[in-house]
Amino acid sequence: MRPKVSVIGAGNVGATLTQRLAERDIADLVLVDIVEGLAEGKALDLLEAGPIIGHNSRVVGGTDYALTAGSQVVVITSGLARKPGMSRDDLVRTNAGIVGEVTRAVVAGSPDAVLIMVTNPLDAMVHQALRVSGLPRERVVGMAGVLDTARFRCFVAQELEVAAENVQAHVLGGHGDTMVPLIGMTTVAGVPISRLLGRDRVEAIVARTRDGGAEIVRYLKTGSAFYAPSAATAQMVEAILLDSHVILPCAVELRGEYGLNGVVMGVPAQLHAGGLERVVEMELAPDERLALERSAEAVRQLLTVLG
Repeated sequence: MRPKVSVIGAGNVGATLTQRLAERDIADLVLVDIVEGLAEGKALDLLEAGPIIGHNSRVVGGTDYALTAGSQVVVITSGLARKPGMSRDDLVRTNAGIVGEVTRAVVAGSPDAVLIMVTNPLDAMVHQALRVSGLPRERVVGMAGVLDTARFRCFVAQELEVAAENVQAHVLGGHGDTMVPLIGMTTVAGVPISRLLGRDRVEAIVARTRDGGAEIVRYLKTGSAFYAPSAATAQMVEAILLDSHVILPCAVELRGEYGLNGVVMGVPAQLHAGGLERVVEMELAPDERLALERSAEAVRQLLTVLG
């Protein structure tokens, strides 16, 4: 029997993620959205692509959460984008309400599922899903670090005109302005980036990485990124379904790791069939540790809105 993955939210991220997973042919898929007909139509379209692409994934869509029952993995993309005039606190409260409602609905039918959170503000939404679901931290993880790291690697590769696969890097911390690229551990084919780029160019790349999502929004004007976020999420889903034990930067609740407690942060996380297998603690330089602590404080400030 094939595993089932449910994607909540049939917008650009959710629909593109469903396409990426269907084309991997590793699970049957359910797409759910509150808009009548949206998930059904996109699911049918993806299903009809099967004979052309060569996948046999069953793809169904609808508004009924009963479709998601028995899922091994549930990805939650539901939520609002920040609108003009909306404060950060308003966004947190609004999306926390949406995420809380969705989480209760999916956990009722899939109590053993691993939840992957994509809704922003990401770190706060992972916290909210943990609180509402009552699940252990191992089964509620957030997608952010994979995306942030991919952006950083992409920009380094562009700067040096090398293949992105030759760039190895880690981006930790909160998903936002306080993310922490580990410059001392960034290498290109094993060569430290400090030997290839001057400090000013590295700082410019770090700044662009932190602004990565906003840069795309400025171009699109009426939308936000979805190709890279869906690719990052698909990598996490695949790691869990295939029990691969791969280490990816994910947002998880820390319990003493890196000297932090009770705060959701992006850290190197080993993933397996049960979700988080372990947090990998890396040796940080003093300035990197300080930056991570500052990032943690920014996340804590965000969580005060939730109470």
